[in-house]
Amino acid sequence: MRYFFICFWCLFSVSVFAQILSERDQARVQDEIIGERLNNLLPKLMEKQGIEMWVLICREYNEDPVVKTMLPATWLSARRRTIIVFYNNPEKKVYEKLAVARYSIGDHIKQSWDWQKYPNQWDALADIIRTRNPKNIALNFSKDYGHADGLTYTEQKEFMEKLTPAEQQKVISAEKLAVAWLETRTERELQYYPMLMEFTHRMIAEAFSEKVITPGITSTDDVVWWFRQKITDNGLTAWFHPTVDVQRSDAGNREFQRSFSERPKAEVIQPGDLLHCDVGITYLGLNTDIQQLAYVLKPGEAEPPAFLTEALRTGNRLQDILTAQFRDGKTGNEMLKAAIQQAKAEGINPSIYTHPIGLHGHAAGPTIGLWDMQGGVPGPGDYPLYPNTCYSIELNASVEIPQWKKFIRVMLEENGVWDGTRFMYLHGRQKKLYTIPRTDGIHAQ
Repeated sequence: MRYFFICFWCLFSVSVFAQILSERDQARVQDEIIGERLNNLLPKLMEKQGIEMWVLICREYNEDPVVKTMLPATWLSARRRTIIVFYNNPEKKVYEKLAVARYSIGDHIKQSWDWQKYPNQWDALADIIRTRNPKNIALNFSKDYGHADGLTYTEQKEFMEKLTPAEQQKVISAEKLAVAWLETRTERELQYYPMLMEFTHRMIAEAFSEKVITPGITSTDDVVWWFRQKITDNGLTAWFHPTVDVQRSDAGNREFQRSFSERPKAEVIQPGDLLHCDVGITYLGLNTDIQQLAYVLKPGEAEPPAFLTEALRTGNRLQDILTAQFRDGKTGNEMLKAAIQQAKAEGINPSIYTHPIGLHGHAAGPTIGLWDMQGGVPGPGDYPLYPNTCYSIELNASVEIPQWKKFIRVMLEENGVWDGTRFMYLHGRQKKLYTIPRTDGIHAQ
């Protein structure tokens, strides 16, 4: 997989801007990806985690987060009570994907409920379990990951009542399997991921230009809603409401002190402003999460002030320090601690809050800091790094700007993949500030 991805990336990086697929073609691609994941990836993960049977149970409009990643593109929700059973016994060379439901779930999970023999759905599930007699039965309950905690109290109670005492003793948490399923990217997914990043980068480049922003007239909220409309018009989905904010020399601008839990207020964009955005899209079941910066040129300026260019360089260095910590088996907390120590040794004032990204925006896997937990994150921060997983390198460097008599936060976020050997950005990263108006046509590099 590593060699394939590197070759693909070399080709993609010089390609023209890819077109967004039609709804019909998106559905076809998503279903193909799901099929490859169910048929090829999942049995390997089950064997690796030592899980023989995985039972997923949910109801319509109260879907387990994992089940939602397995549904066909034409299923916008589960149907009535949906039960999926995966049984994998490598010794017997048996791998089954069963739907204890009224319908097959797409082309890969076959309907396996004989209504005439078992009018009660729970009895049909109990029969599948007793017929196969698995060594363990994994259910989606988890203390640390909401993604892996999709089994509701009611469903768990009714299910357990159908098991014998001996079978109840076999029940274990599917947390590690669920997280592995969600975090692991396949070759096919990595073919499309750079395209998603290109969409996002190009959209930001357009937003941070004179095409959208007229200094003295356009507000940050105008740009936010431009993002929302642009995303919708292009057949994409925003998985969170975008933000656009301003840092400037004005002593009354206290953006630096804003809590991350507070959305910035709408402000009219002025010459001399440093703009920041946070934007993420969903496409083909995958997500992006990007933060970039732009500078609004003052009359007579042809480029950003050197002190802002240098501040961005500091942010880029912090990115490098963090991604240099990536090693298979290292936990999120270990990477966080080492990166913060190295940054401070280099005179950088860091804040790191990097997260996995993939089937969810804030995805399952090792959490590498939270903005309000820079000493480590119990639970998700103790999870180790595995290959073929993607991350949103989200962080900021606090930089003093004497010319403005204040500190600013160089807030950056770019998405990349760890292939087990090295970390690679999926579509480059920002190394130069966008300028408004544009003077050199720069894009993310």
